[in-house]
Amino acid sequence: STHRGHGHCIAKGCDVREMMLELYCKRDGICKGKGGSMHIADIKKGMLGANAIVGAGAPLAVGAALTAKTLGTTNIAVAFGGDGATNQGTVFESMNFAVVLKLPVIFAVENNGYGEHTGISYHLGCGDIAARSAAFGMPAVKVDGTDFFAVYEAMGVAVARARSGGGPSTIEMEAPRWRGHFEGDPQLYRNMDEVKELRENRDPLKIFRARVLKDKMLTDAEMDKIDAEVLALIERSVAEAKIAPDPRPEDLTTDVYINY
Repeated sequence: STHRGHGHCIAKGCDVREMMLELYCKRDGICKGKGGSMHIADIKKGMLGANAIVGAGAPLAVGAALTAKTLGTTNIAVAFGGDGATNQGTVFESMNFAVVLKLPVIFAVENNGYGEHTGISYHLGCGDIAARSAAFGMPAVKVDGTDFFAVYEAMGVAVARARSGGGPSTIEMEAPRWRGHFEGDPQLYRNMDEVKELRENRDPLKIFRARVLKDKMLTDAEMDKIDAEVLALIERSVAEAKIAPDPRPEDLTTDVYINY
């Protein structure tokens, strides 16, 4: 995952309560308070870890995919990264290595339009992340990242290909960013009318709800119930995390596998 890995954790089935404890660096968190926000992981759930280094998740995912292929399992690995991360040399090397060895890995690129403060038109030479990925010799598609169903369908195709021995894929998900790169970012590098338009017309939750109601998958009441349950879960988890015990000094030496 990336330094913005909380959503990925939830998607992999990590316990929200244990996640919140970890965000507060508490003793009973997923990583016993040692991972915190940007290094959160739950190996038993297949969540191999968030990473504070931009682009550094790609070689780790490729390594996991190599392990899966070597052991003959049906496991696959997914490397998340942003548009800025795709310019890192480690990502290029990872994509090439995955193609050469035909590894079961998917490169999921969250293209939010900005690498920190730099618009994609200024930092991407070819102008198309999917096309550049395809140049390595793998299938690559571009989808609307605000459309859950488009992402789900594209990921399903890539997963099936990886599990059948077809090798790696890239999915570029266009997911425009609403907020700044960090808290307090004044976003002077962009037009705030753009942000207003995104909030009004490109809200993935609104788009999802409209599609679900249109296709009669759920009713308004059922959707409201889910929203209320999620909010209650978050509020409970935060309240518990605030008063949960901190790690003890002696916990510092646990889970240390190399000691010189």
